[in-house]
Amino acid sequence: MLHSIRLSHLRRLAVAAASTGGLLWLAQAARAATEALPEPSPVDLLRDWSFDPTVQLPLLMVALGYVVAVRRIDARHPANPVPRSHVIAFLAGLATIEFALQGVVGTYDDVLFGDHMLQHVLLMMVAAPLLVLGAPVTTVLRAATPAVRTRWLLPILHSRSVRLLSHPAVGFVLFAGVLWGTHFSGIYELSLENQAVHDLEHLAYLTIALIFWWPVVGRDPAPWRLPHLARLLLMLLQMVQSAFLGVVILMAPAPLYAHYAELNLGWITPLADQQLAGGIMWVVGGLGFLLLSLLVVLDWMVADEREAARIDARLDRARELGARLDLAAPRGADPPAPSGEGG
Repeated sequence: MLHSIRLSHLRRLAVAAASTGGLLWLAQAARAATEALPEPSPVDLLRDWSFDPTVQLPLLMVALGYVVAVRRIDARHPANPVPRSHVIAFLAGLATIEFALQGVVGTYDDVLFGDHMLQHVLLMMVAAPLLVLGAPVTTVLRAATPAVRTRWLLPILHSRSVRLLSHPAVGFVLFAGVLWGTHFSGIYELSLENQAVHDLEHLAYLTIALIFWWPVVGRDPAPWRLPHLARLLLMLLQMVQSAFLGVVILMAPAPLYAHYAELNLGWITPLADQQLAGGIMWVVGGLGFLLLSLLVVLDWMVADEREAARIDARLDRARELGARLDLAAPRGADPPAPSGEGG
């Protein structure tokens, strides 16, 4: 009884501290007691945020560096600035990482399997492709000085390690492997008990997803250039394997992880939570792949229109040149007599 009273008092102190911006570690310590976590509500999407400097500082530095690079490019090339769609996509990708790790999703990631799975989907199928759509490689290359670009950036892009990692088959295997390998091994259970392993898991998800989406999106220069049909095929295969993973989790007859099975939340059972996680991977992940496939199809249509315009322009130039030659040719002259004819 005394323990529950103290815990309740601690939770009230933590909420008060978080609302005033002080003693944030106290709020996190109170929420570490999983049985004290209430059922999440829509209001929590706005008010339930944490501020981990190991997440905030890198995100802030990357966002600042990207914006500075964009401003430098725009100043140098006012006739060819960075498309605003690139900027919006990149910053939206960073915002997705922030929401996944620091918002209400991050609060419940070690309590709810469905919440943890939503993190994985946001990092791998939303944040990563948005970052790649921002064309960060092109932005860095354009913003760098010629000396830095020639001495450092281009040799790295053309290195054997980057060429190997950026191969579409390698990215595909890594993407599928990290999903199946972490969910059906001791790594997942360990990540729920060890925060360092949990953080490394998130870093692995995001990094491998960036490797996969780099050649598939095709907005940045890469050692391997894929035709649009190959990009669509890779996304289709990836969607099938991730959907199958979701179905396997959804149809499991018992909780897969002891960590969730031992929790007594009161407002959701471990099996129902697990079924929700499988549904998120299957449905939400599938929708993400479908939307990205639509973007690739649209890009394919635009590329075809540009190619058709280039062909028409070449034909127009050829016709114009032929017309000029016809005008320059002499008119009314008698044709030369055939050689070898006698009188």
